[in-house]
Amino acid sequence: MMNSIKKLFFPGSLRYQLLTRTLFILAFILLTIGLTQYWVMKDFLYRNEADTLSSKMMSLPRDLGFNGGNGTTDLKPDDQNNVHEDHNKFFFLQDISLAIIDSNGNVKDYLEKNSIQAPTLSKTEYKFLISELSSHKKVNYRIAKNKNGEEQLIVFRPVGGPPDVQLNHPSSILQMGINTTPLKHVLLQQLLTFVILSFLALAAGLAIYLRVLKKTLVPLSKIVSAVKKTNAGNLAERLPVHQGQEEIDRLSDSFNGMLERLEESFEYEIETKEQMRRFIADASHELRTPLTSIHGFLEVLLRGAANKPEQLYKALNSMHGESKRIIKLVEDLLLLTKLDQAPNLQISLVNLTELIRDMEPQLLVLAGNRQVYFNLTEGISGQYEIDKIKQVILNLFNNAVQHTDPVTGTIKLSLVVHNRHANISVNDNGHGISEESIPFIFDRFYRSDSSRTRQYGGAGLGLSITQSIIEAHGGTISVESKIGRGTTFRVSLPFAEK
Repeated sequence: MMNSIKKLFFPGSLRYQLLTRTLFILAFILLTIGLTQYWVMKDFLYRNEADTLSSKMMSLPRDLGFNGGNGTTDLKPDDQNNVHEDHNKFFFLQDISLAIIDSNGNVKDYLEKNSIQAPTLSKTEYKFLISELSSHKKVNYRIAKNKNGEEQLIVFRPVGGPPDVQLNHPSSILQMGINTTPLKHVLLQQLLTFVILSFLALAAGLAIYLRVLKKTLVPLSKIVSAVKKTNAGNLAERLPVHQGQEEIDRLSDSFNGMLERLEESFEYEIETKEQMRRFIADASHELRTPLTSIHGFLEVLLRGAANKPEQLYKALNSMHGESKRIIKLVEDLLLLTKLDQAPNLQISLVNLTELIRDMEPQLLVLAGNRQVYFNLTEGISGQYEIDKIKQVILNLFNNAVQHTDPVTGTIKLSLVVHNRHANISVNDNGHGISEESIPFIFDRFYRSDSSRTRQYGGAGLGLSITQSIIEAHGGTISVESKIGRGTTFRVSLPFAEK
């Protein structure tokens, strides 16, 4: 339980970040809504109260405070008796201020003793209000404080003598106000209600969101679990890519692609290490035999055979043969290394037909008493390195010679055009290659069976060299064989059409 809470509220976790950011956005939205609602409701309440006050003022006589027929309402000290009488007139106006303002900005408070004191504005603003009302413009309510610090909402209307004066050129205005405290209480109650409901909504949303968030992140948790289990031993496992979330599916697909590349890399590395291990073992084995033979002959010579001409000649001759085998093996290994790294071919336009014809005497010598048949198509040329192509033909032909009977053996060498490629095939009627050995026939130091021994001088590198040369020229090599029926090697090389 504690671990789950730590994971949920850990600042670095995705759950924590999603939760806090979502709550922050929701809180900001609710705050914006609350403030907007507060200002809209405040304006509505104040305007509604202003309309109510305006309606009350409409019930008051227009000649309120009018002093005679000259159309003036200037306030004088002898008006105190009239004010006292006005107090009795408006006794029904409770918690409301009522004042009249003359053209000079002087204020006479009607209800100061019976109700609340009226707030006053500056004379400049009163003159501006009289001017606005004389132009029949709508005057909005004002918010002002009286001398006691009570905030009031006040409205205005023109008053005066005769209708033409009071309508077109009002000499004074009537001001009515009401305390804004009740209105603020209503606003605060509404705001408090909204805040409480917002907190309840956030709490409920948090409880629901936690469950939804946990369920939403299940596919991501599966990926995390799969990644933890992934190692070099189980790279073949893959994540499901259809979990109903596009981003997670894309992540799973990318992760599966990474696993596939890693698996291929590990397999390639394992295969490379195994090949290197086999290569070192095979190379050591191939070198050990002639070196052991040379060492043995040297011991014989050291024991006194050097004084015997016949034994000396035989030993030197044998050591010379073994040294040639070592030199050939090292040269083949160096050639394979060069072909593996970056084959630098000295290519030129070569006529394959003439090349094979020039090699016929040499091939017939290698064949001995075996029957050799040539089937050559004229005029096949291409960009090749002539020495390397000769080596390919000699390797394949020599391989056929080694594995056919010296008397009844038959070898067929063909050169034809197929699918815009020059195809060289070497067919023999030897004992063939087993199906189990064919996939490994081009591996270095590989021998298909015990009959392919060192009596022919081979180290199992000829076919590997042949394959590397063919691939360096952009071609391919393949083999077909059946036990007891012979073997056919086919080489396909690009050629230049005339």
